[in-house]
Amino acid sequence: MKVTQHIAEAKETIVSFEILPPTKGKSIESIYAHLDMLMEFGPAFINVTYHRAEQLLKTRKDGSLEWVEIRKRPGTVGICAAIMNKYKVEAIPHLICGGFSKAETENALIDLDFLGIKNVLALRGDAAANEKFFTPNVHGHRYAEDLVKQIVALNQGHYMEEDIIDGAKTDFCIGVAGYPEKHCEAPNMDSDIYYLKRKLDFGADYVTTQLFYNNAHYYNYVKRCREHGINVPIMPGLKPISNKKQLTMIPRVFNVEVPSDLCNEMLKAKNEADCELIGTEWLLEQCRDLLKNKVPVLHFYTLGKPNIVYNVLKKLF
Repeated sequence: MKVTQHIAEAKETIVSFEILPPTKGKSIESIYAHLDMLMEFGPAFINVTYHRAEQLLKTRKDGSLEWVEIRKRPGTVGICAAIMNKYKVEAIPHLICGGFSKAETENALIDLDFLGIKNVLALRGDAAANEKFFTPNVHGHRYAEDLVKQIVALNQGHYMEEDIIDGAKTDFCIGVAGYPEKHCEAPNMDSDIYYLKRKLDFGADYVTTQLFYNNAHYYNYVKRCREHGINVPIMPGLKPISNKKQLTMIPRVFNVEVPSDLCNEMLKAKNEADCELIGTEWLLEQCRDLLKNKVPVLHFYTLGKPNIVYNVLKKLF
């Protein structure tokens, strides 16, 4: 079932999760251990992130240097198939522009279609670890809107090879990212929403937001989106803070604000367990407020902390 169908048919707010593939060398059992406890809450779908290949400079035995391409977290498509098979839940792979050619993207979409996957999240993706700014594959997409256009074209049966006539049509529901505190590269919020609307005008179906810790940012963002004619579902993204290091890491990596009250409570914490309790309570209050305001989905970035999300959901439902 498509994400938009889940939302349209739900009588109340639904729950979804986002997970990371395991690092190379680990088994899928780590994913199952992560998800088993969360399945109690009947998620409508589970997102699986995609991680581009990185270029690392390695020293050869003779002392010379060479650039080596590695992918630390492979397996997104396989994990999606495994989740659907094991849990009978919709899995949503992320698709990114970085590191992919258009042909590779088309082939990935064909694989996903053959697997019966009906939802994708189309993202530009971050710059490679060895790059200061995002650089697309020479034969790939620079912007998420271009990736959306390619997915829509395939939904219409249009393939890259011009000699394919009456090509099979895919039927992907397309999600895109939204930024309640604006994307780090956007000069202002109006510009950010303008480019979001372009992605939706080109055929995207719904929006999943970047994480936030002040619900006012989400409500203001939805209001401004509606004022700009954006009427698709906008799902709030939620991620627990569980330690003091995240107070500086999260704003730097995700370009979001950590409210003073949350920061001050965390800094007073005497140990890791106290930090987790504070983070759990903050996330719980966020969720209670969002539920009162009838958001369509509570989308949790679990990312290695399923126990906190479990404890929050146990108190909510």
